[in-house]
Amino acid sequence: MTKKKPKPQSGTIALNRKAKHDYFLEDKFEAGVVLMGWEIKSLRAGRINLTDTYVLLQNGEAWLIGTNISPLPTASTHFVTEPARTRKLLLNRRELDKLEAGVNQKGYTCVCTALYWKNHLVKCEIALAKGKATFDKRHDEKERDWDRQKQRIMRHSA
Repeated sequence: MTKKKPKPQSGTIALNRKAKHDYFLEDKFEAGVVLMGWEIKSLRAGRINLTDTYVLLQNGEAWLIGTNISPLPTASTHFVTEPARTRKLLLNRRELDKLEAGVNQKGYTCVCTALYWKNHLVKCEIALAKGKATFDKRHDEKERDWDRQKQRIMRHSA
């Protein structure tokens, strides 16, 4: 008797929608994340919050700060878990140099926009971002509302 393989889940673990609202996202990079075993189990259960996550570039390394991965009650009984610890990001030297140049010279900030599975590995999508002013946010919201209205009009007219 052969066992059926479970269907693969969608690749996205978590999205940071607030980043798309608060920033103009320019260049995007893919980075690996250094995680512990209990964190992987929690990610599979969907217990992650990326809302206030950002990337700190320090001493030629990138660190993910503000990510909250809450532990499963059954998976982490024999050691102390720290849900909001800083996690190291794995990037090439060229990518790190581009990020540092953008943050230091051009006034960008570096934010995490998504966490997703790539084969069996967890990847983090980070982006160089410029802050939006309040009127830019209102303008984007008006455009979204108008696009929705156009879709409704097209649906009813057909």
